[in-house]
Amino acid sequence: MTPTPPNRIPWPPLIYILAAAASVIADWLMPLPWVPSPLSDLLVAIGGLCIYAALAIDFSAMGKMRKAKTPIMPTHSAEHLVTNGAFSFSRNPIYLGNTLLMFGVALVYGSVWFIVFGLIAAYAVQKLAIEREERHLAQRFGKKYHDYAKRVRRWI
Repeated sequence: MTPTPPNRIPWPPLIYILAAAASVIADWLMPLPWVPSPLSDLLVAIGGLCIYAALAIDFSAMGKMRKAKTPIMPTHSAEHLVTNGAFSFSRNPIYLGNTLLMFGVALVYGSVWFIVFGLIAAYAVQKLAIEREERHLAQRFGKKYHDYAKRVRRWI
């Protein structure tokens, strides 16, 4: 019998895409003030580092999942519990990376809206995906997952 997947809808990618689109639209309709130069120049550099780190976390985590032969999409049941690589410091490194990407874009482009919608997206992903995935993993892997959850935090 195949275990029930944690979700029928791939919420995380949809939520982050909607959050990015909402940020662009909100910034266009109602731009908010940003930090003036020279501090804004420093924020651009920090934002670039955030984007780089976000992509590195995302690709690293996806690579570990592929190597473990477990699905990346939350609409499929987990085949294996991945606890190494990026999963050794976050139980949800892909979602962490996506949120960090939103913050990095905010800093590079000087958009408060990317921070606002990034936080909303992180909350929505936690409620619609993470909590369901945690129940799925606990049911699927039992003590092994509970021990992992005690060692590694949900986000960071």
